[in-house]
Amino acid sequence: MIGISEIEAAAERIAGHVLRTPTLPSPGLSGLLGTPVTVKLELLQRTGSFKARGATAKLLSLGGPERAAGVVAVSGGNHGIALAVMAAALDVKATIVMPRSAPARAVEIARESGASVRLTEDMAGAFALMTRLQEEGLTLVHPFDDPVVIAGQGTVGLEFAADAGELTDVLVSVGGGGLISGVAAALRERRPKVRIWGVETEGAEAMSRALAAGGPVPVALSSLVSTLSAPSVSELTYAHVAALVDEVLVVPDREAVRGTLDLADHAKVWAEPAAGCLLPAARQVRERVGEGARIGLVVCGGNATTGDVMGWAKRFGLR
Repeated sequence: MIGISEIEAAAERIAGHVLRTPTLPSPGLSGLLGTPVTVKLELLQRTGSFKARGATAKLLSLGGPERAAGVVAVSGGNHGIALAVMAAALDVKATIVMPRSAPARAVEIARESGASVRLTEDMAGAFALMTRLQEEGLTLVHPFDDPVVIAGQGTVGLEFAADAGELTDVLVSVGGGGLISGVAAALRERRPKVRIWGVETEGAEAMSRALAAGGPVPVALSSLVSTLSAPSVSELTYAHVAALVDEVLVVPDREAVRGTLDLADHAKVWAEPAAGCLLPAARQVRERVGEGARIGLVVCGGNATTGDVMGWAKRFGLR
């Protein structure tokens, strides 16, 4: 299990390479949800998501031979962008493996950053290719199954705990579970009374299925939210969530897209559905917790294009 000392060490290591993103009360979301809401704006992070933290922490931990060999990662979008950009900044060659369903803009940014991008038919194929490239000598920067990466993502929780006012409930999006594992580890140490809720989308339910099964299981992916679409969680992230997180909620893709539009309309931020899913989940939490709820949202990323979101909104009849 990742402890607060590892997260504090990661914060020291990555300082100067990543941003301390704003933590702010959101009057618009507070009015929408009928309870005080505070947002941690990781979509303003370098590379547009929290992923820059874990990628940077891992890159800075590598020795000379590992740096010389180059790194490889699999990604539905944001991890690939983060590793490509940060590897270029640190003069490390990166190969990014993505499914063809990954956002075109993510592929473009990774290539423009100088990374070699390899596309596969689906996410399961992407993980398989990543494994082969690792066996050929590239150093793996796993999106979530790595204690150094999790500690880097945990710096989000360290900052949130330090910068937010009183909170009763914090909601964090879940793909493979790296972000929520790190955030939960930090919050359990710094804000032990806060309830922590994970949020997944239907068709990307790797963590909730793992919790039901008592351990990681493979899942069939069908969610349009590629940045949350892990074919399974890891033993490491499962262990953290099982021990530290109160519950994982699942919301439909349609509601995640509507949440993205609500964030634009009410919070004045342009997020992706991986963050938009927090809004319908927050409504559930508000109903269950009742009066006195003070909700914190980790707005994890903003790398969806306007065209992407408008296309999804039209598909679901939201505009």
